[in-house]
Amino acid sequence: MLLAMLVAFGLGSLTHAQDNKPADAAAPAAAAPAADAAAPAAEAPAAEAPKMDTGSTAWMITATVLVILMTVPGLALFYGGLVRTKNMLSVLMQVFVTFSLLSVLWVCLGYSLAFSEGNAIFGGLSKAFLSGVTPDSLNGVIPEYVFLTFQLTFASITPALIVGGFAERIKFSAVLWFMGLWLLLVYAPIAHMVWGGGYLATLGAKDFAGGTVVHINAGIAALVGCLVLGKRIGYGKEAMPPHSLTMTMIGASLLWVGWFGFNVGSELAVDGVAGMVLVNTQVATAAAVLGWMFIEWMVKGKPSMLGAASGAVAGLVAITPACGFVGPMGAIILGIIAGVVCFWAVTSLKRMFGYDDSLDVFGVHGIGGIIGAILTGVLMSKDLGGVGYAEGVTMGVQLWDQIVAVAVTIVWCGIISLILYKIIDMVIGLRVTEDKEREGLDITEHGETAYHA
Repeated sequence: MLLAMLVAFGLGSLTHAQDNKPADAAAPAAAAPAADAAAPAAEAPAAEAPKMDTGSTAWMITATVLVILMTVPGLALFYGGLVRTKNMLSVLMQVFVTFSLLSVLWVCLGYSLAFSEGNAIFGGLSKAFLSGVTPDSLNGVIPEYVFLTFQLTFASITPALIVGGFAERIKFSAVLWFMGLWLLLVYAPIAHMVWGGGYLATLGAKDFAGGTVVHINAGIAALVGCLVLGKRIGYGKEAMPPHSLTMTMIGASLLWVGWFGFNVGSELAVDGVAGMVLVNTQVATAAAVLGWMFIEWMVKGKPSMLGAASGAVAGLVAITPACGFVGPMGAIILGIIAGVVCFWAVTSLKRMFGYDDSLDVFGVHGIGGIIGAILTGVLMSKDLGGVGYAEGVTMGVQLWDQIVAVAVTIVWCGIISLILYKIIDMVIGLRVTEDKEREGLDITEHGETAYHA
């Protein structure tokens, strides 16, 4: 029903705006004698074919490698340090292999479903298995192979983020089945709707580097997953502190560094906008660290390393959709808001509803992504230092478009993710047995341990 509704609402919205000649461009030919009318057309230079820009291409290859750094080792170490010792390797394995599996699925089907022509929700299969893509194919001023690999890193890190929602209690086989299906049925459609010319793109929603596509998507899937699987054994009764905050801090730092590839790379060129994205990403993240730290200091009496690292990730998440549209002062405001609100989400909101989101994927990525996506519609105003709105668009209109984009992402991801979890649970089961969970997934799922006494 949801699919039918969205298709009905968005079909036919893929028509791209065409470049129009100025009205006076034809005047000289019209004024010329009839016998000479064809001469200007014959002598007019042919439209210059797009050319690869070597500087932009070199940067995009670097940006792609930086996003890989975010995932392995960045995200893997960030998550690994947050779990208990007995589950360290299981989380590393889930992130590492998810990244590998989805890299292959992306070039086979995901890229085509997200970035080839289709309808308002799904791309087609014209580029399945990279059909028609050659070393000479361009996307803008960079080779299409570089573009699709850059997008591969986004498609691979997003499902890896979900791992934190159900860490320490899920079967490894269930992780792989869920991630593969989720890429094709959730990530690819949302990516197409936002970046591939689909419904949300034609609506006018703004998402520079993945607030909806990456972070809200991952946060909602993680929340649904932790609710379906249920709480960890002993949750709320036994202490479950992170086993290595040192490792978590290293992971957070790698995420911060790699995120410049994530955000700045999304400009797909080396230009002034890329420079603006660079400074916005830095100051928003720093502001979020301070926002989280000071609110935690006020509430708990002491600032923590875990809080500072979490604040950094919250700031990175929130600035992601906005980084190409807001100014540096707007980025600082957004970072502070994200740090404070995400702190509230992982403490008060989580306690209020009692769900066990193991590593706070929803509280940081889900909530942070929602904040960033919605406030993009406000902070991109020229009066607030942003780039301004399209002609005829007001703040109210843009804000509504942002809210619609958030709502569509939540509904699509929430419903499809729930269906996938339920099907996988019926077929192979989602959760390990109680004995295996108590012993730890390192030994019971992988037959090895991270540490030896």
